[in-house]
Amino acid sequence: MGKRAIHRSDSFTIKETMIGDHQVYLTASVTGKDADPHQICQQIYRQILQILARDKMEIVHERLFGSVAMQADILAIRNKILSRDHREQELPVTYIQGQPHWGLGFAGVQLRAVNPVKNGDNAWTIYDGEVPRGRGWRRNCTTYIMLQNIHGVTAADTGRKDYRDQARLMFEKANTLLVNQGASYLNVVRTWIYLKDILQWYPDFNQVRNEMYQQFKLIPANGGQRLPESIYLPASTGIMGTNALDAASVMDVLAIIPGSTNNIIIKHEAGVRQKSPYRYGSAFSRAVRITEQDITHVMLSGTAAIDETGRSLFPGDARSQIQKTLEVIGKLVEKEGASLKDICEATVFLKRPEDIDEYYRVMADWNLIDLPSVVVIADICRAELLFELDAVVALSNTNLKQ
Repeated sequence: MGKRAIHRSDSFTIKETMIGDHQVYLTASVTGKDADPHQICQQIYRQILQILARDKMEIVHERLFGSVAMQADILAIRNKILSRDHREQELPVTYIQGQPHWGLGFAGVQLRAVNPVKNGDNAWTIYDGEVPRGRGWRRNCTTYIMLQNIHGVTAADTGRKDYRDQARLMFEKANTLLVNQGASYLNVVRTWIYLKDILQWYPDFNQVRNEMYQQFKLIPANGGQRLPESIYLPASTGIMGTNALDAASVMDVLAIIPGSTNNIIIKHEAGVRQKSPYRYGSAFSRAVRITEQDITHVMLSGTAAIDETGRSLFPGDARSQIQKTLEVIGKLVEKEGASLKDICEATVFLKRPEDIDEYYRVMADWNLIDLPSVVVIADICRAELLFELDAVVALSNTNLKQ
């Protein structure tokens, strides 16, 4: 685990994990359900700005979770505070309706930032026309592309376009933006996909994704003869998340373009306690390991209580599902030489608000009460699933098994 600091207040907690000297993950979790969300947002971003200014960090990925009804107010506060440091005001941001367990309000912020200090390192904003759609940065000759808030709704749409068509346009737009940056979908290592009405069309979404991944040549034509575990697929989260545009789906995308020195190794992980989800139609890997010269990231896909055959476990039993999920993730990161305590960013998805106390009891039992996470209420991809967790592990290579 990198150097961690915890900044607490009565209404929120910010967990800061410094990875090496030049990368930081910040997770702000709102804990005060009776506090004014506008004041909480102000306080959170003032603290974030101090941390970023202290270490001369550039934001490269930023997600906010809260009620869509509050989006305009929350983003206005965020923009005003970040502009005080003469930062670029038109930074891309993804705002998803991730309701806190007490109902309407603001749940928290996830943010990754870097300090491009070496010769040749830099960071820039990626535009789709005049709209900021991502950030790019170079580090040790490697180029990183983070696209945000990609969707299939155009300015002329009312949001009623067929969900499948919207998903196709979303993937096509992402690939076009990547090509404009000298990359392609073949460079993608991680996606975060938020689906409106997920339980109504998740199988259709999977079919569209499979078709697009065949078009992008990630998946062999007609499935080929290869085992699913041998097919490289990005890690991913697919979860319920509505948005102000009323888009059927919204996606963040991380792609990596290795430099000529080949000083980065990218390896997908099909699973330990779970097999490749492509076996039952979902085109993603359980995790992707990104090994740089000094740092290794393990990007964990959204994980729920599913067995090796893809069968949901412990229907109706939130405690058992949470414990099973932690066990599955624990074994996966253990294989990579880490532990659950090395998680530097996580999103917790609970289907039922009433399970929040059980969740915290399990986390206390596992000694993970200070997990840097944002907890939101959301449907999982199956009606019987009550819990899902996605996460990032990041460590110095001196501490991680090679």
